[in-house]
This record gives sequence, C-alpha cells and structure tokens, in this order.
Amino acid sequence: MSGSISPARQCSTLEKGPWQQAVGYPAAFDVDNPSDHPLENRHAATERVHGSTARAISFGPFRLMPAQRLLLHAGKAVPLGSRALDILIALVERSGELLGKDELMARVWPNTFVEPANLTVHVAALRRALGDGRDGNRFIVNIPGRGYQFVAAVTATGDL
Repeated sequence: MSGSISPARQCSTLEKGPWQQAVGYPAAFDVDNPSDHPLENRHAATERVHGSTARAISFGPFRLMPAQRLLLHAGKAVPLGSRALDILIALVERSGELLGKDELMARVWPNTFVEPANLTVHVAALRRALGDGRDGNRFIVNIPGRGYQFVAAVTATGDL
C-alpha cells in the first residue's frame, strides 16, 4: 500500500483548494463564507487597550504586537503557542479587568467544547514564557473559580 492514497483521502484532497491543502484547513471550509473560517474569531483581536488604538503594547520587558501576533522580549521573538498568545492578547486588551474562564475559553476556542484544563495548561505555558513570578515580575493572577487578570502596567503605542 506504499505510495497509494485511499479514495477517501483523494476525495478530501480534491475538495480543497491548493492554499487549503498547504495550511491544513478541513475540506468543509467555505472560502466564500468568512464566518466559517476556523480561525476567524481567534484572530479577530482588536488593537485596543482601554479604548485607545495601539499597534504595540508594552509591559515589563515585553512588547506585544497583536496585529502581527508577535511577542518580543529585548527585541527577540518569544516562542509562544497560538492559544497562549490569544489568551495574552485578550488579557492585555482588558488589563486590570477580571476575565472569566468561560469568556476566555469562548474567545480562544470559539464554537468548540474544550475542558477547562486546556485553559489552565495554556495559561501555565504563558506564565513560563513571561517569567511570571520570577524576579518579582507579576503579570497574570488567577482569581480561583472566577478567572484571570492581567496586573502589570501596560503602555499602548501607535508605533511599532
């Protein structure tokens, strides 16, 4: 069976356009319906922080550029998974506010059922990447049973 593709696999490959095959979108994705896009809600992060338009958001030694989906530390990109980055963007956009676990999960995993433990795992990865709790740095606090809050001072700028 080496080198052959099953009829079901051939069918799903033929139903996708070349760009869909390259990025691995499901065959059922409707190109003409943007609301059907699997990442449409996750990447709809606004560039607002407390009502101001910002292209870059600084906190501690970090600089977050939501539109580019990039977190920098001392000018170097911080390796961060897309879900953890989505959580960070959501928390920073509403810095100082408590975001409920259900609200965060709905934003990061729209229209998808996931166990609450997934949120915990990605917040832990985010905290590791930020060095949260080390050297007196505190960025994210957990309010048990309620949600998370971004507590570091945030500065929004219009420049990159």
